Amino acid sequence: MLRPWLFALPLLAVPYALLGQTTDSLPPGVTPAMVGEGQKLFAGAGICGACHGPDGKGVQGLGANLTDTKWLHSDGSYDAIVRQILQGVTADKSSTGVAMPPKGGSQLTEAQVRAVAAYVWTLGRPKAR
Repeated sequence: MLRPWLFALPLLAVPYALLGQTTDSLPPGVTPAMVGEGQKLFAGAGICGACHGPDGKGVQGLGANLTDTKWLHSDGSYDAIVRQILQGVTADKSSTGVAMPPKGGSQLTEAQVRAVAAYVWTLGRPKAR
């Protein structure tokens, strides 16, 4: 006998496919839903796109490229990205000379920061094919 919940399993895989990530490739505690929320916040209330560009590739003279594998202020781990967003970057340590205030100057909650960090973490990772 087929169980009704089995029909929902393919639907659960849709967010993973859309994000180009699998459950195994995300950091512990990070979900595809967090990544999706983070993407919206990055482009919206988080105001990250103002300096890092709408695609995360950076705005010359403002914010660094987040889509390459080069991490300027950390090891690029999820936890390090969370800390970096919470702490910001001083102008003297910024690659562009422009400071990034804590939370990018936004009013994000810590949960929202963690979602943005989840999205940023995916930007520099090769996508599953």
